[in-house]
Amino acid sequence: MQFKLRFGLAALAVAIVAMTLPTLAQNNEIQPAPPSIGADVPVTYFGPPPSSVQKELIGPYQLLKAGTIDLEALTITLPLYKGQMKSGETVWYILTDTNDKGNADALGLNFSGKLTYADVGNAVRPAVLEKDQSVTFERGAVDFSPEHTITPGDAPDFFPPKSFTPGAVGDAGYSPLMKLTNAGGFVYNAPVVAYNVSADALDAFCEGKPDYKMVHDKVAKICPKDGTVTLSLTLGFSFARPVLYLSTDASVDLAAAMEGVTLAPGMVDIAVGGDDSFNSAVERLFPVVNGPMGKENPQRQGFNSALAGEGGALNTLGGIPTIATDYSPMWDLNPVVWTKDAIDKGYRSRVTEEFFILGLVEKGWMTGLGGGKFGSVGIIVNCPVVYRFL
Repeated sequence: MQFKLRFGLAALAVAIVAMTLPTLAQNNEIQPAPPSIGADVPVTYFGPPPSSVQKELIGPYQLLKAGTIDLEALTITLPLYKGQMKSGETVWYILTDTNDKGNADALGLNFSGKLTYADVGNAVRPAVLEKDQSVTFERGAVDFSPEHTITPGDAPDFFPPKSFTPGAVGDAGYSPLMKLTNAGGFVYNAPVVAYNVSADALDAFCEGKPDYKMVHDKVAKICPKDGTVTLSLTLGFSFARPVLYLSTDASVDLAAAMEGVTLAPGMVDIAVGGDDSFNSAVERLFPVVNGPMGKENPQRQGFNSALAGEGGALNTLGGIPTIATDYSPMWDLNPVVWTKDAIDKGYRSRVTEEFFILGLVEKGWMTGLGGGKFGSVGIIVNCPVVYRFL
């Protein structure tokens, strides 16, 4: 029974998988068409999107303003911070979210009040701000030397994979979240992107082609002399709006291997299943297990499609900044499976909005894993939202 539970949770983690890095071809799957299609005037005659006047209105909007986005390469270039462990090792990290509204606005980070409730067990690592403005971490080492491997299952059931190895593994005390204990006590999402390696060694990757035995698997370029790191982004949806997000950490090993992120054991201490209730630190993510297949299919989505190499899984997220107040970068996986009856009736399609999915579950067209009860499966992924296309 214990083996079955462990296997079920691990297999479920494939939900967050994109078997290939994002490409422009994937981008075209969700990027909105220009408004001039079908009109009698060219796109140059159209005014700016409403989001340029008010961020809550429809239109493109950058949420994580701390970095520069490349919509062709689907990457973001962020400030690269240098800190150290209490034991002396160098820590290279980024900042994406905080529960400090003032600093979120000032630094261009995402604000998430929910992170306040993540500070339990090893889920938030204590840190101290030093006189030289560096940060010293009390715990949380990361080993980037393991070789990242993944072998998909046999067709047509590519999910789950036959074998896997995470490319980066944190120790028992590692979580991407940190708290500056002597500087306000605020919580920051500070994923580690390189560990115990010199600036000179990393400067060799300023133009790209990094050594993934030294850096995070999402790193495209890293350049301490410029104080920057460029990371690959993932495509998804939130309330029917196409979005880009950055995946950095996962709470279980298969999720880390499939998503190409760091295994962060400390995240296991964050409670799941509470969604938007008092003291919940998470927001829900709804991966589809058996969505439509076909690389050219405009309805393509899900685990099997991603594992078949057709593109990313195109997951549906809950609330994100500007359209909801319940955002958290700590995403609680709530997978959904189309029923045979729904498939036979031709109801299966790409789903992109939380309450539409919940309605399909309520009506019995979707279930949880294996036809079981829908809900949290106890897996958390760290995925800060970066950009909104609409």
